[in-house]
Amino acid sequence: MRIGTRLALAALAVGAAASGPASASAWPGASDPGDAFTMTVDDVSCRSGRAKVTLRNQTRQAVRFDLKSDAVSVASGSIAARKSVVRQVPVHKGSRAEIEAYQVVEHQPETLIDSTRVENDCPWGHRTGQLPFTGPPADLMAKLATAGGLVVMGGIFWWYGSVWPRRPDLPKGCPTSPTK
Repeated sequence: MRIGTRLALAALAVGAAASGPASASAWPGASDPGDAFTMTVDDVSCRSGRAKVTLRNQTRQAVRFDLKSDAVSVASGSIAARKSVVRQVPVHKGSRAEIEAYQVVEHQPETLIDSTRVENDCPWGHRTGQLPFTGPPADLMAKLATAGGLVVMGGIFWWYGSVWPRRPDLPKGCPTSPTK
């Protein structure tokens, strides 16, 4: 690549970075200063199978909200000025859910404030403190396989040691050692 081409590509990258979003609000997870409230989602609790969603009002007036999980409304209501509300959103075991918070204003379409994906990766079954039994430990199997391999190799060496040093049977009258 020539120097001129490299400089043009570098200038293009710098120009794209400079003309990109000027604030951190364009990135997922960051709140927009113009939003009426913010949403934070905790991990799924293994005991209840629910994710704790906290909505915090940033304005000096009450705000109505609609909380959806996979496009299905799970909670709605209003948040008092400078207060927060907590809602529990169910997430089935072994699945994921897209949790979205919308601001509701009369005679206007809902405004998406924030969305996030949560995963319920809790262990299956009623024993949440232990993993399910999946067989003997791998290190025991490795030790048994190594011991079996050593026994087989020992047998092969034993057999080969009993066969290899023998001299072929020579006919009678033949000297046992070659003469020159």
